Order: sequence, then C-alpha cells, then structure tokens
Amino acid sequence: MKRADTAKPAEALAPEIRPGQSVALLQELHILTRDGKLNQDSRRKLKQVYHLVQFIEPLIREIQNDHPAISLVDHGAGKSYLGFILYDLFFKTLDDGSRIYGIETREELVQKSAALAQKLGFPGMSFLNLSVADSTKSDKLPAQIDIVTALHACNTATDDAIDFALKKRAKFMVLVPCCQAEVASVLKKNKGKDLGKSALTEIWRHPLHTREFGSQVTNVLRCLQLEAHGYQVNVTELVGWEHSMKNELIIASYKNLPRKRPTERLQEVLATLGLEEMGERFYTQQLEKAEATT
Repeated sequence: MKRADTAKPAEALAPEIRPGQSVALLQELHILTRDGKLNQDSRRKLKQVYHLVQFIEPLIREIQNDHPAISLVDHGAGKSYLGFILYDLFFKTLDDGSRIYGIETREELVQKSAALAQKLGFPGMSFLNLSVADSTKSDKLPAQIDIVTALHACNTATDDAIDFALKKRAKFMVLVPCCQAEVASVLKKNKGKDLGKSALTEIWRHPLHTREFGSQVTNVLRCLQLEAHGYQVNVTELVGWEHSMKNELIIASYKNLPRKRPTERLQEVLATLGLEEMGERFYTQQLEKAEATT
C-alpha cells in the first residue's frame, strides 16, 4: 500500500524532524501541525520519545546482529507514539518479518492505531485489545519476544509486563514505571505493628513518605527480581525532572548472570520491610534454583 505521506521542503520542517521521517505520521499523531510546525507541548513530547528511542536503538542493533525478524511488544501502548515512531525510524525499511505489537486495553485506541498503520502502509504493526496480564496467554503473540517495553504502565501493570517478558524469554526490557501503590498500601497496613521494630521505620511513618518510599521500594524490588532471573539491570532517568516526575527508566538485558545473591537480597528486603506477603509478586524464583547458578 502506498504511504499517505506529505511532501514538504526540508527547510520548512522543524529541525527536530529527522531525515526520512514520515511527516504524515507526525501530523496524524498531532506532533506536527498541518504546516509542519511544532508547538511547545509537541516539542516536549517528541523530545521524550526521541530520548527513549536513543536507549532502544542499540538494543535493536544488537538483536539485528544476532538474527533477523525483530519482535517488540509495547505494553500499555495508548496512542502508540513510541511504537509508530520506532517503526518509522527503524522498521519500515526492513523486509524480514520484523513486527511491533501494541497492547492496549482501550478498544477505541486499538482501532485508531490499526487504522493509522493501514493508512500509512506500516504492515509490520499489530494492535491487540488485551490487558498486560491476558497478553501473556494470548496465541496472537509469538512464544518468544526480543524487546518488551512498558511506559507509564500504572501500578501492577509494570509487574505484569515483567512477568510477560520473563515468560516470553525477552532479551531486553525497557520500563518506565508509574503510580506504584501496592507496596505503599502494604506498608501502610502493617505500619502499626512495624513502627517499634527499628528506627528505619521512620522512613515511612508519615503518609507522604509512605507513598514515596513505597514507590521507590517497588522499583528496587523489580530490579532485584530481574537480577534474580539473570538480567543485567541499569537504572537511569528518562528525561529531566522539569518534564516529568515519573522519570525512572529501567533497562534490563538478559546476560544469564548469577542469581543467588540478588535472590537472597530480594528475600532480605521483603523481610526487613515487613513485606513478606508481597513475595508471590516479586519472588518468582525458588532459592534452591538460584543456588544452582552461582
């Protein structure tokens, strides 16, 4: 199918637009105006996506060096800004079966994204109206996935994305967690009986601190969980704090690393903070199995 692109002199486009990038796509995503301009909000949005792309690009290149036909699943895709821009920049010239899957619970967004992909002539994009948890069991997705992304997947949806990636034996995960409330709720519930145990409980005594500390601990537990499955984990910021407070970026690369120490540390953190009941969510690997990989 012929791409519905818009011819535009290079000098008329905003300098942020990259060579060969689809002007029609950026206009459909309302990043560019019809005359090829960027407003301040769109410029900030595009900057955030580009910043994330710069982390994902080397992962794509590494997979290409290993095998063709890259598979990428974007959980909580929303309007699929990331998926569309990744496809436009890296996938649209590939003819090897590479595919991007957008997973989203809002059916109207899935339909709009599918229609846009067809309009632009992006055949290697699929959109599924599924929850993150349900996608793990869906036969519409391959048994193994190369890259899993989850950007601002609220609360336990990030954990479901991690579970999906582990079960799909993903080589890479790129996660930007959001709205982590579950651990904070357990800290709050157990606060009365835990406050006298240690001076460390002062860290989450006040309600505001409970919420913020719970969010921090959630991501620490996720990192330990990934390390306990043999991943190398890097944590950085997505963009400057002036753009977003939900800013933590977790990149996990499967390296088959030793599992024993992070597994023990995960258990210890849960026990120290009175979060043993969260073990089923985070502690998905038996210690005796981890001991086999030292």
